[in-house]
Amino acid sequence: MHVTQAELAHWEHFEHRADIGVRGIAPTVAGAFAQAARAMTAIVTDLASIEPNDTVRIECQEADLELLFVDWLNALVYEMATRRVLFSRFDIRLYPGGRLEALAYGEPVNVHRHHPAVEVKGATYTELRVAQLEDGRWLAQCVVDV
Repeated sequence: MHVTQAELAHWEHFEHRADIGVRGIAPTVAGAFAQAARAMTAIVTDLASIEPNDTVRIECQEADLELLFVDWLNALVYEMATRRVLFSRFDIRLYPGGRLEALAYGEPVNVHRHHPAVEVKGATYTELRVAQLEDGRWLAQCVVDV
């Protein structure tokens, strides 16, 4: 049975005392970053309720891959808070030297349709890890403050 690249990628939450861990796993680093971003949004609302109608461009620069991951998630938190939007899809490109360029797709928050559960305040360095797994896929994870 052949498994497609899309079937190898996924997001999940993991237990952490008062806050919530987000984890993305995918065949590429960029894919893992995108899946972790989806996990972060899924803390707030059901991803299926978000229409990817609007696009926001996000750029980050950090030589260390783990620090770049935290910067990426915090850039999303900033955009969600200041624009009052939720994102459900992410196209990410990583460049040498630690440059990240992304397009985040989403829509303005609609309280009646999205039923936001909590507000994510930011990504932390707690349980921060970006690494290639034994099966070749990439993992990106950290705890987010809610």
